Amino acid sequence: MIKRQLEKQLLRAAGQYPVVTVTGPRQSGKTTLIKNAFPTYRYVSLEDPDRRREAIEDPRDFLDRYNRNVIFDEAQKAPELFSYIQTLIDEQDTPGRFILSGSQNFLLSKAISQSLAGRCAVLHLLPFSLSELEKKPPLRFDALLTPEYTHTLLQTPPNPNSHPPPIHQGFYPRIHDKNLNSTEWLSYYFQTYLERDVRELLNVGDLEAFGRFIRLCAGRTGQLLNLSSLGNDCGISYKTANRWLSVLEASFLVLRLRPYHKNFNKRLIKSPKLYFLDTGLLCWLLNIHTEEQLALHHARGAIFESLVVSECQKYLFNTGSSAQIYFWRESNGLEIDLLIESSAGIMPIEIKSGKTIASDFFKNLNRWQKNIGQTNHPGALIYSGKDLYKRKNTLVIPSATL
Repeated sequence: MIKRQLEKQLLRAAGQYPVVTVTGPRQSGKTTLIKNAFPTYRYVSLEDPDRRREAIEDPRDFLDRYNRNVIFDEAQKAPELFSYIQTLIDEQDTPGRFILSGSQNFLLSKAISQSLAGRCAVLHLLPFSLSELEKKPPLRFDALLTPEYTHTLLQTPPNPNSHPPPIHQGFYPRIHDKNLNSTEWLSYYFQTYLERDVRELLNVGDLEAFGRFIRLCAGRTGQLLNLSSLGNDCGISYKTANRWLSVLEASFLVLRLRPYHKNFNKRLIKSPKLYFLDTGLLCWLLNIHTEEQLALHHARGAIFESLVVSECQKYLFNTGSSAQIYFWRESNGLEIDLLIESSAGIMPIEIKSGKTIASDFFKNLNRWQKNIGQTNHPGALIYSGKDLYKRKNTLVIPSATL
């Protein structure tokens, strides 16, 4: 079994809060993580119709039986429980009393904010990270400005046995645990998502239109988000497009990366950029099923960007980092793919899918440094080559280091 990096944060939270909730997309490994982290806890799946009916029809009796050291899986299925759980923990505020999990962030967030605010820690589990699959420490995105860490990173020899999984397979645990055909599994996953989550969250009558919407989003990965254009191409209104995209975000399928615009006077592009959080699902939506197809595909660069952005987001979730991520783009065309704002400052990162370093890879980093008046400000370049080194003030990082 592959150890999940979020486990440390999960155990820490359970030692401080009476309720801990783990959310994330379906099949990201939430149940496996929680069961292994709390092997002595009783496990109740509210996906089970009998247990769900008991919880909804008589929550007091249900919680008399399950009132401590218990895991409630798919907790959003019985929102009536949350108010009763609040009463119990107000009477006895014991850390780690209830562990909740669920895959519908909309419903869980609403229930938590109404009943458990201040009493509940909320953690997010995405599919495997590259470092989890490779069983190695992750790249510490929020420490790239720290000289001690970068020195250690540069001294770390490459692993000759490192063989990262193909990007088109993605990182959902079941694909790797069971050595499944990723194309087939992702097809089933997508269909199940439409038929279950989308119907529950949106009551969408035309699932074909929603499926077409997701595919149009896939085609816009790494691009500035234009909801009016997206809606027009799908035959829906701006309001509907925004609502549907919010559901994809709440399902942890996509991420809207916001532009950074603090403390600078230049006129900036204010629209967010759109990324998918699993490159396997992204490739499947784009009909990319082999490494050969990906190597020749026009969206290869955008897919590689999605990989890096999603790995950064996984790291922040898994470690509980307070760092924030953005992109930077001026109206004159200057763009930095990823900015990480942490307590140490702002780290600009350029992302290139090429395996060979070219001098123009550093152009935007140099322009950004001049723009802020700090030509010696550290930067990073992440690419798909093999060598890790420092070029002037820029760390050159191979994707295998993620």
